[in-house]
Amino acid sequence: MRLAVLKERRPAETRVAATPETVKKFIALGCTVAVEAGAGLASGIPDAEYAAAGAEVAPDAASALNGAGIVLKIRAPLGTGEGEVDELSLIPRGALMLGQLQASPEMAATYAQLGIEAGAMELLPRITRAQSMDILSSQANLAGYRAVIEAAAAFDRGFPMLMTAAGTISAANVFVMGAGVAGLQAIATARRLGGRVSATDVRPAAKEEIKSLGAAYVGYESEESKQAQTAGGYAKQALGRVLCRAGQGRRGAYRQAGHRHHDSAGAGRKAPTLVTAEMVASMKPGSVIVDIASDAGGNVALTQPGQFITTENGVKVIGFNNWPGRIAGASSALFARNLLTFLTTFWDKEAKAPKLPPEDEIVKGVMLTHGGAVVHPSLAPAKAA
Repeated sequence: MRLAVLKERRPAETRVAATPETVKKFIALGCTVAVEAGAGLASGIPDAEYAAAGAEVAPDAASALNGAGIVLKIRAPLGTGEGEVDELSLIPRGALMLGQLQASPEMAATYAQLGIEAGAMELLPRITRAQSMDILSSQANLAGYRAVIEAAAAFDRGFPMLMTAAGTISAANVFVMGAGVAGLQAIATARRLGGRVSATDVRPAAKEEIKSLGAAYVGYESEESKQAQTAGGYAKQALGRVLCRAGQGRRGAYRQAGHRHHDSAGAGRKAPTLVTAEMVASMKPGSVIVDIASDAGGNVALTQPGQFITTENGVKVIGFNNWPGRIAGASSALFARNLLTFLTTFWDKEAKAPKLPPEDEIVKGVMLTHGGAVVHPSLAPAKAA
């Protein structure tokens, strides 16, 4: 089984879907691995390290994909007119492609037409045995960490309390909106840097998690908050206004960790607005807002996706795209392990190939297409009565 790892070509994408560590393990499973030249450079992995791990370093995408049965990607491959290389046309029919494919009915139909067995890892069900394959959790964890580092770099007064002969500088006041995977890591990181941290979340269960990390809980109790969690453990997007209410009136050095909606049913939706323009206008000059939901339009009314802006009243709003990609070495390592775990879980040792039983809960949640048809329950065309 030939396994191909492509270089990412979409804007702002610095990650790679395999590392020398996972390449060695795929080879041990019986795969031959081809990595496109330059695929790991933005993540700090030179071609020589892939070669040393036993991979073939292919000069271009076409060479890497020639005869491939498995294709690993971070983002969806480029199609006709999207870039210099039409990656979709190069993927062999029947190949299994795994990555964060930003599933949509249109893309699923395209994959089916081309005969690609597409697996969108962002649709992985939130169940215990799938935790080690969960790309959203692994990447959100690093995004929360990186967001605080960016906030600390932009904040011009320092995070910890600093006592000097010239006087004392107070610790930064940090407010995290949303205590999911990214938010909890943001709380922990801000605490390590010496900030005074408070946080909120729409889910009642998050209160104890916030307090366990040493942050103060800011709550807004209502009937809405009691219904704020889905069966899968995610916060409901429609309840973003509960977070907004909890955050109203906060002042000082805001740390806006962003409320992420990870439920697969919400893929592609606009992020809810949690911080209004009026709230930003009420903040002190020099305050910093970091919006990690910028890829989905942003949780802050003034966020300009991909940009670092300063408002008229001196508030800095950081809305960079692809937050995990800003810590590419670590995020690539975790993403690659997530993909490795998925494949090894369904690996047929005798056939030396993946065997994906369609009735399995994980397979059913991830696979978009199979046998030239769209099979995902949320994307498949409605059957005639």
